[in-house]
Parts: sequence; C-alpha cells; structure tokens
Amino acid sequence: MKLLKNKKSLGIIVFSMLASNAFTYYYISKKKNADTQNDISDVSTGSYKVQRLSGFKYVKPILLVDDKYESENLNGLKQNVTGIIENYKKIGVLNSASFFLKEFNGNGWTGTNVDEKFLPGSLMKVPELIAYLKMNELKPGTLDRVISYDKVTDTERHTNFNSKSIQVGKKYTIRELLTYMIKYSDNQATSLLNDNIDITIFGKVFTDLGLAIPDWKSPIYPISSRDYSLVMRALYNGSYLNKENSEIGAELLSQCDFNSGLIAGMPKGTQVIHKFGEAGYANGQQFSESAIIYLDNNCYVLTIMTAGKDYKQLPQISKEISASVYQFMQMNPIPAN
Repeated sequence: MKLLKNKKSLGIIVFSMLASNAFTYYYISKKKNADTQNDISDVSTGSYKVQRLSGFKYVKPILLVDDKYESENLNGLKQNVTGIIENYKKIGVLNSASFFLKEFNGNGWTGTNVDEKFLPGSLMKVPELIAYLKMNELKPGTLDRVISYDKVTDTERHTNFNSKSIQVGKKYTIRELLTYMIKYSDNQATSLLNDNIDITIFGKVFTDLGLAIPDWKSPIYPISSRDYSLVMRALYNGSYLNKENSEIGAELLSQCDFNSGLIAGMPKGTQVIHKFGEAGYANGQQFSESAIIYLDNNCYVLTIMTAGKDYKQLPQISKEISASVYQFMQMNPIPAN
C-alpha cells in the first residue's frame, strides 16, 4: 500500500508540473477574456485535496495539492513547537501563536493553531510583489517603468524595525521600488507602489489562491498561518507566475535584510527566502514570518505568527521555533515520493 501511495504522489506531482505550464500559457493568452474571473475549486481525491483554477474554456489547471491529514512523521516536531509556545504563554510573554509547516518531499504538513487568524503586517507585501510580477507578465517592461517620488507619504504605520528608504526627489523603476519594499520593508516604496498597482490583478492573487480579497482601503486583513503559506508556496512552486518572474520574486525575498527571528534560528548561510511582518493592536503587538527553507534536499515552508505584549520578545520566539523545526528536519530527512 505504501508503494502504491508513493506512485500516486509522484503522479500528482508530475501532473501538477504539466498543468502549471498550461495555466501560465492560458493566463497570458490574448484570446482569454480579460474580464474572466478565476475562482478556486477544491476537489478531494483519496487522501488529497487538489486546488484547481476555474474560468478557462478547456482546462482546469492544478495550483496546489495537499494531504487532507497531518503527517504522522511530523508529530514529534509538532510536540516540540507546541511546547515552546505553551512555555512562553505560561510566563506571560505570549498571548497566542501559530505555526504551519509543509515539507515538499513527502507532501506532508503539520502545525499548531493553523486556522487562528493574525494581522500579517508587511507580509502583505509579498502578494503585492506577486501582483506586480503578474503585471509584468501581462505587459512586459512593467518592471522598468520609472516613477517619481515627490513627497513623503503618511503611512500611519509605526515600525519597530527600520532599514533603508527611498529618497524624496529621486526617480525609481518599479523593479527598484520592489527591492526597497521586500529587501528593506520600506513603507514609502510600498506606498508609491500602491498608487500604481492594478488593483484587479492584486485582488486576483488572493481569489486565485482561494482567499478573500482584502479591502484595499483597510490595513487590516486577518489571515492564518496555513492560508498565508499558500502565497509563499505559489511562488516557490512556479505554478502561478512563469518561471522567470517566479525567480525574480524568490531572488528578492532571498535578500530580505531582517536577520533576527526565524533566520537567527538556523545556521549562518542557510539558503532562505522570507519576509516578516509587524502589527500593533489595542492590547499588544503581533509579529509574523514566513519562509521557504532550502535544507539540502528537504525543502519546506514555515510560517510563524505570534501575539504578545512586548514586541521585542516576539522575534525570539520565532527564532526558537525556527531552530526546533530546522533541527528536526535535519535529523529526520523525508525521502522524496
């Protein structure tokens, strides 16, 4: 039975690759009606949940494939991370936390409080990046378009971790603004990009992944660690953007200069693409991170979301969870199906 299951898994993976190429072609085809809405559809096949895109005449491309049940092989990892979360809750540092992990070799997943929603903060910059890369697919040269930065924008966001920012009076290409937005998490660059984005394409990034469209006028978009991981997975899988633009997105995320938290929990030099986000609310602070970690041939996505009273301590929790996950995955390699 195990051999049969592995063969089925391999078949799904191969078919996913073929289907993703079909999706890319039809998405940018001039014959496609620009007003067509692509709604996600879920199809259960045995122990798998297959997400397909609708809205095409002849094809229904596979976007994501998930096992419906948590992997027993990852039970030890879940216990370790849950223990870390509970310890920090007992000493009053943490109000709530969630983590979601999916490994790509065996298609297994696990997590704690995977459907609890948090405020993603700057994690929302990744779907905005994807939207701009999709705009570049539909209209090549979009990334080279030049925009003037004439005045500072009041973003109404207090940031605890500041890095480089664009300068008033200068001109920037969209490619450069995306770099500032992702690498330095610059809210001024983000605001300028917000003013020039195709809101319809931005919204479709969410609906195509089966997620609700954010209110463009509101900074609040609660999302779970499981659902946010879909954003990183779509980029990594190369199933939403074409290969060239997927590489551009992943390369930018590999340059994120925030090295506390999740990154600090792994050996220096570990290959990672990631983004962090911070958000404040009436009774405390929230800090979240999502990453693709390239551990030899045992690659996985990890999303951590935390809420507590002292913002300075939340990255430390993310660091400990990340370290626990890395050590477990290193010591328990999962063979590819």
